[in-house]
Amino acid sequence: MTEQDNRQTAEEDSSAGSPRQRAIEAYESARDRTADTLGEAPLIFLAGGIAAGALIAALLPRTEAETRLVQPTARRVKNSARAALDAARDTGSQRLDEMGLNRQKGEQTIKSLLDGLSDAARVSANAAVDAVRNQG
Repeated sequence: MTEQDNRQTAEEDSSAGSPRQRAIEAYESARDRTADTLGEAPLIFLAGGIAAGALIAALLPRTEAETRLVQPTARRVKNSARAALDAARDTGSQRLDEMGLNRQKGEQTIKSLLDGLSDAARVSANAAVDAVRNQG
């Protein structure tokens, strides 16, 4: 590079509108904003990091060692969840039975409701037909 080229590069770098200067300013601005945001809401960055890590872990294949180590824990969690579901279902069913709300009672209530709706529709239709007849 010649001395003239060096001066020209220095002049371009010092001018506020040069692409290099704008890139430097944009980088510094982004860095400052990121630092401000991190200072204000560090948990957002933590959650983002955890989510990114979980996504990467989900995309990577599981090794034999991971399978061997995780399988007992996964089995315990699955069994605990099944036991909790069964307990909730049994307790809920028992409580509904105590209140007199069971499958048979529910079927009777729905049948009664449908019969009532059917009867109301029939009576309304007959009233509409009678009204039309009386008009003409």
